[in-house]
Amino acid sequence: MIQQEPEEEQSTKVEAEVAETEDIEVLKKALAEEKTKAESYLANWQRARADFINYKRRTEQDRHETGKFANSALILSLLPVLDDLERALDSVPPRLRKLAWVDGIRLIGRKLRESLKAQGLTPIAAEGEPFDPNLHEAAMRTKGREGMVVKELRKGYRLHDRVLRAAVVAVGSGEGAEEAKTSG
Repeated sequence: MIQQEPEEEQSTKVEAEVAETEDIEVLKKALAEEKTKAESYLANWQRARADFINYKRRTEQDRHETGKFANSALILSLLPVLDDLERALDSVPPRLRKLAWVDGIRLIGRKLRESLKAQGLTPIAAEGEPFDPNLHEAAMRTKGREGMVVKELRKGYRLHDRVLRAAVVAVGSGEGAEEAKTSG
């Protein structure tokens, strides 16, 4: 009977070791799964953080752009008034040009242009420039150098780096360009 006890003890020990080994394997497997989850969570967190940083940068950029161009509708509505004022001043008869009230209106026009310039408005160069469909709107073709703006019919303007209103122009058709070269 003495020999059986050690066998029973041995068998119990072996069973305990087997159970312990199985528990270790289960724990290793669970640890590996948790490590995989942790790595996945870390990667997702890093992605979310990068997305948030990009979102924050885009939002700041959009806010800056919105502030920069917030007055564009108001400025665009003032451009016809500026056009009319310039046409009115250009049509003042020579005998009236020296009168004080004409100079006053001229000063008002200058102040308006300076105020608009301070907001980022700049005129688009047109006459004598090559035709650029991004800056100019062709209203007609006329005698002059091919592809060149011969006459500006309505001023165009940029607000900062964007075209607010394209210049309306007459573009040279190529006919009469040789005559202009020889006579000039």
